[in-house]
Amino acid sequence: VLQDCGADCAKFQKSELEYKFNKKALERPYTSKHSWGKTYGEHKRHLEFSHDQYRELKKYAEEIGIFFTASGMDEMAVEFLHELDVPFFKVGSGDTNNFPYLEKTAKKGRPMVISSGMQSMNTMHQVYQIVKPINPNFCFLQCTSAYPLQPEDVNLRVISAYQSAFPDIPIGYSGHETGIAISVAAVAMGAKVVERHVTLDKTWKGSDHQASLEPNELAELVKAIRTVEKAMGSPVKQLLPCEMACNEKLGKSVVAKVTIPEGAVLTLDMLTVKVGEPKGFPPEAIFDLVGQKVKKCIEEDETITEQAVENHVKKVKC
Repeated sequence: VLQDCGADCAKFQKSELEYKFNKKALERPYTSKHSWGKTYGEHKRHLEFSHDQYRELKKYAEEIGIFFTASGMDEMAVEFLHELDVPFFKVGSGDTNNFPYLEKTAKKGRPMVISSGMQSMNTMHQVYQIVKPINPNFCFLQCTSAYPLQPEDVNLRVISAYQSAFPDIPIGYSGHETGIAISVAAVAMGAKVVERHVTLDKTWKGSDHQASLEPNELAELVKAIRTVEKAMGSPVKQLLPCEMACNEKLGKSVVAKVTIPEGAVLTLDMLTVKVGEPKGFPPEAIFDLVGQKVKKCIEEDETITEQAVENHVKKVKC
């Protein structure tokens, strides 16, 4: 499904439950409508894929030509993912302020994608200072850890703040909102990585499904992102080849407002700007023409051409 939609990577979440949770957390009663067991531990054990299942998923991803990785939700999960030879480690927001985990993960030498939900800018500076000397190949994702996420809590402007604060690493966006508009906007702001939850059916049991995209939405998102990537283009502003036809048809020229006799010195009140045939001086040249002498009579409403102006030196556009 992900490959058909045009995604580059499928990312799961891997936990070694006894290392992610303490005993009391696993024994905590879990009575939610989303529960798959009487305790949180039973619930998580029901949902957690085994090492063999992960190996199978990795093999399948390779067969269909898509990257496969996971968020390592504890240090032992990272050890397993390292052994699985994933292309990069994802650090979930819950481990971003887990500094010993970050150090150990960075030392593995694989690229890291670090989400920043629930963190402060001060913490993100600390994360940068810990990871950068060990492993310069990492990026930060702006993220708000709410499911589903409301637009007013997204704070896309943090992407710009991260770009300013950490100019030497890529910045991306991890979204838990509904729909695709906000993720597309993140790309327009320069996000280099976009992560979204995906489900086959939003009505399924489990709190993440309603904050996820169904396959048709994911396909739409990928298509929109690829369009925006193309549209970002170049920061150089110039007349483009694709604009020539419009410029030829509707581009304006300096035109005589009145009949101008031969030998007259041009003043501004002799000149106006219209779509002219043939083309003459462009409108931005009008002030340069003031004070110049004409070497032939120019009829009212006639385009002013270079041939009609004495000693005209054409200014070269830089």
